[in-house]
Amino acid sequence: MTRAPSPSLLAALAQLLGPKGYTTDTDAMAPWLTDWRGKYSGRSAAMLSPASTAEVAAAVRLCADAEVALVPQGGNSGMVGGATPDAGGDQLLLSLRRMNRVRSVDTAAQIAVAEAGVILETFHHEALAHGLRFPLTLGGKGSATIGGLVSTNAGGTQVLRHGTMRALVAGIEAVLPDGSIFDGLAPLKKDNRGYDLRHLLCGAEGTLGIVTAASLHLVPAAAARRTAWIAIDSPARALLLLRRLDASIGRELEGFEIVPHACLDAVLRHIPQTRAPIAAAHPWYVLAELAGKSDQALGGALERELAAALDTGLIRDVVIAKNDRESEDFWRLRDSISEAERAEGPALQHDVSVPVDLMPTFIAENPARLKQAFPGARALSFGHLGDGNVHHHVQPPVGADGAAWLAAHGAAVSRLVYAHVIELGGSLSAEHGIGQMKRAIMAELDSPARLAALRAIKAGLDPAGIFNPGKLID
Repeated sequence: MTRAPSPSLLAALAQLLGPKGYTTDTDAMAPWLTDWRGKYSGRSAAMLSPASTAEVAAAVRLCADAEVALVPQGGNSGMVGGATPDAGGDQLLLSLRRMNRVRSVDTAAQIAVAEAGVILETFHHEALAHGLRFPLTLGGKGSATIGGLVSTNAGGTQVLRHGTMRALVAGIEAVLPDGSIFDGLAPLKKDNRGYDLRHLLCGAEGTLGIVTAASLHLVPAAAARRTAWIAIDSPARALLLLRRLDASIGRELEGFEIVPHACLDAVLRHIPQTRAPIAAAHPWYVLAELAGKSDQALGGALERELAAALDTGLIRDVVIAKNDRESEDFWRLRDSISEAERAEGPALQHDVSVPVDLMPTFIAENPARLKQAFPGARALSFGHLGDGNVHHHVQPPVGADGAAWLAAHGAAVSRLVYAHVIELGGSLSAEHGIGQMKRAIMAELDSPARLAALRAIKAGLDPAGIFNPGKLID
């Protein structure tokens, strides 16, 4: 059990961090005490904002000695309440936003070292200024920070080619629960000293260590891109198209998203200045993107493969973006789905993954299971077919009181969805983490062996339970 912060601890933290790094002002803290989706709110006696790894370590040592809990936070853009303190007010919020330097960019090695508070979009610009690119992007790039992305093992739309954040992390610097500093920033290609602490900290959601900086892999800036909006009959056919493009084009295929017409229709209704790339309505669409050195080579390969797919009836229609502006317009349709669905009304949002080959099976079978158990329930699936990540949203029946229906059936609906995912060998969190939202359902449905290992690791590294309690595991 952790303790409430004493006046003497708060005074010591205030002296350590100074007026820029310590506040108890309720107005200053308020925006950071509620999660991005507005589902979770908490209280904190103070918000700590250290400016260096040394300050983080000193603050952690003070809190460890006092057995006071810390909740680390980056951009506060998470989806599962993983960076929100509880309602008790005894947990201290530790913000990494002041640690916002890109310490170095090695253009020859294509490695950059960025502190935890660096905003993803800022990091993109820094890499491009050196003729390089950081190949991870997502809708919240204007607020998400490097530390949060590492701590949640973020995914995004380019996992198909470049992997999740864990694959892009070459090294980590972090403060451990006793206040010691783990300096693992060296980008070693070989390191056979036992357990890989870098991978252990990546995706741990701040429960094992507070990430203060990361060494990150960069790639050459893409000289060319080609983006296509493709009409298709079903996710099963989309999978065939993915396999075809992957075999013929290979590593230049960076993105492969599927979107049902219902999601596109919601975007067109609610998001200003959007239009359908293809005038006729089709059941499903694929958004595919290639990136490489030669625009001519990319365009030729994509046009050749899509023309063949049209000839065989694998796809129904296609539009290839003529320039970057049209490419961005296509991506805006995909990236606006969540915003449009919020405008449609309440829904249960599930971020899950299944093996890529089983994603069409899940999308086809789960709505039928839901309707049988909950008559009138509507399910919409979209997401990253290239990596098996399904964003599966369940809406109340037409005409129902949405809030009341979700209150009555929401937990059971989610349990059915997650049980189906586990049945297919999938994960109940693809890219947003567990946080506090999925902690109970993971404890109920996930592998006992996995849960026992996670609990043992947590107990070994943080026996007092001071790092982000109430998140990830029970």
